[in-house]
Amino acid sequence: MTSATYDALVLLSFGGPEGHEDVRPFLENVTRGRGIPPERLDEVEVHYHHFGGVSPLNDLNREIIHNVEQELRAQKVKLKVYFANRNWHPMAGDTAIQMAKDGVRNALVFATSAWAGYSGCRQYDEDIVNMREAVSQAGLPEITFTKLRHFYDHPLYIAAMTDAVMESRNKLPKHARRDAQLVFTAHSIPLVADMASGIQENLYSRQVREAARLVAQAAGFDHWDVVWQSRSGDPRVPWLEPDIVDHIVDVHKCGVRAAIVCPIGFVSDHIEVVWDLDSELAEEAKLLRMPIERTRTAGPTPEFAQMVVELVREHISGAPARRLGEEPSRGCTVNGAPCASDCCVSAKPGALSRPVKIH
Repeated sequence: MTSATYDALVLLSFGGPEGHEDVRPFLENVTRGRGIPPERLDEVEVHYHHFGGVSPLNDLNREIIHNVEQELRAQKVKLKVYFANRNWHPMAGDTAIQMAKDGVRNALVFATSAWAGYSGCRQYDEDIVNMREAVSQAGLPEITFTKLRHFYDHPLYIAAMTDAVMESRNKLPKHARRDAQLVFTAHSIPLVADMASGIQENLYSRQVREAARLVAQAAGFDHWDVVWQSRSGDPRVPWLEPDIVDHIVDVHKCGVRAAIVCPIGFVSDHIEVVWDLDSELAEEAKLLRMPIERTRTAGPTPEFAQMVVELVREHISGAPARRLGEEPSRGCTVNGAPCASDCCVSAKPGALSRPVKIH
């Protein structure tokens, strides 16, 4: 199969530092114009230095790209794959300039977010606009960028996370497996931001809950919880709750003695996963003497690469979208054009800090 009018596929992601000297400039890129106090950056900076100043995100994205390239070849889809980040190298503008120099004129974009909302959707549209402007300012021929649709309920994404839950259940001590509590977690955002996160109110949290339901039911669980992590910003502003650590403490008090924690809202094991879950939650579990298994994420799996290529083929051929859920899901956008002026908007100045995801 040839890609007809498309020359390339771009994996567009958040980015992460790859050394101690990168951490502060990376965080300043993430929070520029957001009014985040320096002491908050000091706090988050410690998380990165704890891991050698390296976020696992870039290497994990390179792994996804390698898997996607293999899957494209296997399915005889001829597209060159590029890597672009919003906040750290390879920066999206630099990638776009290189693409234009390579002769790319029409590219598909896979954004590494499955969700509605400003950070999960519209901000990637803004990145695409910035990529076009970088090409224009460099005096190079224009590139048309088309962002592929969201995938929160794609059968292959749900299958990858279902397998992860079942694997983690089997890693628990045998006596704890039957009654282990299944807990899904995703990035918290302000309640006001969740309300404005899509064409219907609270679409972000509704999509997360629906994905959790699909995975839990496929894995054979009758009961599960959806909780949140990684909140930041003004403590006076209400965010999605409960927090994962607080929730585990509460359910333990109620008699739950083991848990499976599934970071359904995260494609890869970046800093917020390994810090919030593998460090803070793990430490609390140790104090409670409570066995907890944190599931792997979907990004490095064969199913994920197959899903990306299926989204490509779906767009090229016009095939019907494969979906398991019923909540609205964003379709493709061309050159970063948003679907509506009031959809996935950022927080209003003075009302609250924008939801900042510092991976």
